[in-house]
Amino acid sequence: MRSFDFTPYRRSTIGFDRLFEFLENANREQSDNYPPYDIEKLSDDRYRITLAVAGFAPGDIDITARQNLLTITGRKAESRNRDGNYVHMGIATRAFERRFELADFVRVENADMKDGLLSIELVREIPDAMKPRKIEINGGERRTIDAETGPKADVPAQSEAAEA
Repeated sequence: MRSFDFTPYRRSTIGFDRLFEFLENANREQSDNYPPYDIEKLSDDRYRITLAVAGFAPGDIDITARQNLLTITGRKAESRNRDGNYVHMGIATRAFERRFELADFVRVENADMKDGLLSIELVREIPDAMKPRKIEINGGERRTIDAETGPKADVPAQSEAAEA
């Protein structure tokens, strides 16, 4: 796998630091593929990450969601070597850490573990202030505000009422 040096781009851009860090981290993480995972797009705003975590119990796995980062960490005490009865140990139960960069407004909805698969449901919820809204066009009369006619029209009415 080739690695790229983004130093020349960092010198000539402002505000793209996070983008370059994301690209560098993605390049590093491709070399480690444990545990294997799938990412499903369930709808326009719903996703599911599924990790194969055979041999891990729910208490061995920690899921942490920060601003735009989802971190899944697995640590299991290795007790299989103590009894010495194993001829071959091929089931990987080594510690791992998987990181997923999340887009803005993506939150973890829930996590479930079944049959050695950890499923994490993600939802993108755009705040109402950020959603597009339809602006109605006024189709009635054209209204203009004339500063001189408004107050002058009210003054004679008041003076007539005072005379009566």
